[in-house]
Amino acid sequence: MSNLGSNLDDLYREIILDHYRSPRNRGELESPPAIRVEGFNPLCGDEIVVYLDVEDDVLKNIKMVGSGCSISQSSASLMSAAVKGKTLAQVRETVATFKQLMTVRESTLAHDGESPKVDLRALGELAALQGVIKFPVRIKCATLAWNTLTQGLDELT
Repeated sequence: MSNLGSNLDDLYREIILDHYRSPRNRGELESPPAIRVEGFNPLCGDEIVVYLDVEDDVLKNIKMVGSGCSISQSSASLMSAAVKGKTLAQVRETVATFKQLMTVRESTLAHDGESPKVDLRALGELAALQGVIKFPVRIKCATLAWNTLTQGLDELT
């Protein structure tokens, strides 16, 4: 089992590095019609600007620019891939699930049929960020883009 855990850690590390080196949905959208929202983490200097293009209650497009550590930037990339093209209700559900992942104790994560608080299998690639919970100071890095996305969604209503 420890070998399986080690292999998963390696896979997750590779996913994070891939999204850091080759971020998805990088760039800007013309504002307006896109919503532009800025996020900043004063603890470490991470910055993100999220652009949202919403049409008929669907997040039609999302783009981001920013700078910071590998956790903040890969989390932003993973987030954009996970929410693009979804309804706003689905986007908010994904945000809530991810934030729950960032606030649970490691022992409550679901593995192989256990009764979960957070189902890692349902998170797909986002589960790669589960290791962040071992380092509480890095949680703000991982949630920066997510909080910025939420701020943008809140501006719609």
